[in-house]
Amino acid sequence: MILAKYIIGIGLAVLTLFSCGNEKSLQRYLVDRQDDDSFLKVDIAASLLQADSESLTQEEKDILATVKKINVVAFPIKGENAANYEIKKQELKDIINQEQYKTLMKFGSKNKGAVLKYLGEEDAINEIIVFASDDEKGFALFRLLGDNMQPGQMIKLMNSIEKGDIDISKLKSIGSLFDM
Repeated sequence: MILAKYIIGIGLAVLTLFSCGNEKSLQRYLVDRQDDDSFLKVDIAASLLQADSESLTQEEKDILATVKKINVVAFPIKGENAANYEIKKQELKDIINQEQYKTLMKFGSKNKGAVLKYLGEEDAINEIIVFASDDEKGFALFRLLGDNMQPGQMIKLMNSIEKGDIDISKLKSIGSLFDM
């Protein structure tokens, strides 16, 4: 009986070890970059994006409520880190090209462009990823975390941003890093 317990215990331990995949995750990538000075890292609570809630319609407030957090990681090319640019970019591309990330849109050319991906179901998106790169300036990844975000709602949210109802000034400083 004691031997059976040990065998079951060892079997469960081995099963646990082998069930953990070696696939890298975007969350792990972001955590690993926290102490890397060649990256710019910003985490923004969605509540900070609201400039004046009175200027938003109830629908816009409801849409914004589905966005919980925005993570940004950027790798601006600056002198000594230029040699690592392609390696760092490919490492991130390998992660977001995994099967669970579905592509919504791609645009650009060989040397610069962007891709928009999501995680979840088409009518209940939990994560939106925007990866933009420019071989002369660097790359940036924007990760929006939320609950049941919908593509149609995200378009309305983008329209609110364009109208100036939602304050995105906290994100503008990231773009200025690429202006050299």
